[in-house]
Amino acid sequence: MALSTRLASSLRPALAALHRAAPGQRQGLSTPPGPGQTLDLRGIFPPLATPFSPMQEVDYAQLEGNLRRYASIPFRGLVVLGSNGEYPYLAPHERLDVVRCVRQALPKDRLLLAGSGCESTQATIKLTVSMAELGADVALVVTPCYYRGAMTSAALVQHYTEVADASPIPVVLYSVPANTGLDLPLEAVLTLAQHPNIVGIKDSGGDITRMGLMVHKTQQEDFQVLAGSAGFLLASYALGASGGVCALANILGTPLCQLDHLCREGRWQEARDLQHRLIEPNTAVTRQFGIPGLKKAMEWFGYYGGPCRVPLAPLSSPQVEKLRSTFSANGWL
Repeated sequence: MALSTRLASSLRPALAALHRAAPGQRQGLSTPPGPGQTLDLRGIFPPLATPFSPMQEVDYAQLEGNLRRYASIPFRGLVVLGSNGEYPYLAPHERLDVVRCVRQALPKDRLLLAGSGCESTQATIKLTVSMAELGADVALVVTPCYYRGAMTSAALVQHYTEVADASPIPVVLYSVPANTGLDLPLEAVLTLAQHPNIVGIKDSGGDITRMGLMVHKTQQEDFQVLAGSAGFLLASYALGASGGVCALANILGTPLCQLDHLCREGRWQEARDLQHRLIEPNTAVTRQFGIPGLKKAMEWFGYYGGPCRVPLAPLSSPQVEKLRSTFSANGWL
């Protein structure tokens, strides 16, 4: 507690200066930012895949090449060092170098969300501060999970409160039970939503009822809900979610931004038709084939995918064919 208190007192004056203003006059389906909101998360954010060379080193030249292509797509911003960025496999200095590289290439009007969650509160604070210094706009903080049996609502509220107190940039909670085995409890989310420096949650669990309750019960807070997958994006928007952090956006970024646009325009039939075509490809590059599938599919659409870091293994030839047929059957290849 002493560490976060000291950091909070020294960094809090910079907090307001580092909050980026909302980006313009978009008319949203979801609840528009209230008068107290300083950050607008409405829109699509791809959680970037980290490119590796054949020698398993981070390939910054290929990363910059992908970023140049993404610059032409109307993303609200980018996420680095999430699950799809193979964050657990990166050394501490690589994590910082990736943030530095992306920030230098990213237009200033686009947000950079950086994954800074570690197992301990102390380490999370330290990494969050470092990422803020490198230009990250928002810290995306995954639930600590190694001792998941001890991660009660009270423990998680304390963890996130200390991180948010000390962070010089806004914090977005990150619940991804498929990877952590831990769903951030709803009661903890509602408590944390009241913190002035916690501005939202990326929820990847896919429980639409839970997401609807989050939106409903945080309407009086400066708090936004982000769908954590393209498979339930339309349903999330219908319930008031602000945007989506979607792995599929690494591949089909333009169609996902179009889905975002259709929902905000109230063009529900067109949005539903497009959503239907995205469900199977999204499942293929998330639950079915994971990051190896994501990176393979990126190559078919002109991006650099490349290898994953071991022990993640490449797809077999039959898996590649099944992945390709999924994209083809839905009209993407």
